[in-house]
Amino acid sequence: MIDYRQSGVDVEEGYRAVNKYKDHAKRTQIPGVLNGLGSFAGMFQVPAGMKEPVMVSGTDGVGTKLDIAFAMKKYDTVGIDCVAMSVNDILCTGAKPLYFLDYIACGSLDAQVAADLVKGVADGCVDSDCALLGGETAEMPGFYDKGKYDIAGFGVGIAEKSEIITGEAIKEGDVLIGLSSTGVHSNGFSLVRKLVTDYNEPFEGKTIGEVLLAPTRIYVRPVLEVLKKFKGENGTNAIHGMAHITGGGFYENIPRMYADKTLISVIKKGSWQIPSIFAELERRGADPSRMFNTFNMGIGLVMAVAADKADDVIAAFEAFAAGKDAGLNATMKAYKIGKVAKAAKAAETQAEAVLFE
Repeated sequence: MIDYRQSGVDVEEGYRAVNKYKDHAKRTQIPGVLNGLGSFAGMFQVPAGMKEPVMVSGTDGVGTKLDIAFAMKKYDTVGIDCVAMSVNDILCTGAKPLYFLDYIACGSLDAQVAADLVKGVADGCVDSDCALLGGETAEMPGFYDKGKYDIAGFGVGIAEKSEIITGEAIKEGDVLIGLSSTGVHSNGFSLVRKLVTDYNEPFEGKTIGEVLLAPTRIYVRPVLEVLKKFKGENGTNAIHGMAHITGGGFYENIPRMYADKTLISVIKKGSWQIPSIFAELERRGADPSRMFNTFNMGIGLVMAVAADKADDVIAAFEAFAAGKDAGLNATMKAYKIGKVAKAAKAAETQAEAVLFE
């Protein structure tokens, strides 16, 4: 005879993990949460006072960046990445994230490792002012290698229908403003792992593994504050469109914010500071001609902004970063990185949609 534990699933370790999760989830409680972690489903009350509330959702994972966390036995930052990837996408519509659910899968559960992963998720939720409403931990022996975990998540936000950022307001002459990244964020790591094999190598006062594990910046607080400041009548805003620079870099993501596909981006190289980790990846063999197709290159979020408001918008971001509530965004910079131009017809290739000068 054989029981569940002998098959590789330790339910007692699962109970210990959930108890550890609860303390982290408590830190994320915000108005609207109706029940605690551990119920069959999480409940959140739609905020009062909205005329036409629209729910906005996003889901993503961390990808092979996890492999570096496993190698370095540092598990408490990749949960931030997991939250960031979803809430930054939701933010591109102008929506405010409300709650988040996570999914952790492994071959053999270690309650402390799982709790460290959830700690990062909770940290990301706190930084984006949303609640960790629930999740799932799946132990699947024989399916995942021992010591390996996967983590993904699902976020839900809300926006007033009349204030949703659709990209339809973007026009020729708008200024492109870029918000700085913290480094590689969570994309391109299949290439990174080919180029870097010893994560303990020293790099600018840290190990290169520590630099690569720097969590993805969460832009929720500064962007929502600036959106509020530049909101006009009837839902109009000086910020006309936003793009989260994730997999595919500049070429794949910036064009996604344009409703008018004849609009193109003209990017001015040298207009922002590129973190040194990208030059290091090039030195190790990354194709220089493909860097902007793969990485964020130091810009994690791009906005199309009315030209006459661009300087004011940058000043507002600088004021936020210098303020007492900046938190992890105290080092964030805002740059004018280019402009919106108009082509005779819709771009047929990435090289036509994003131009560099």
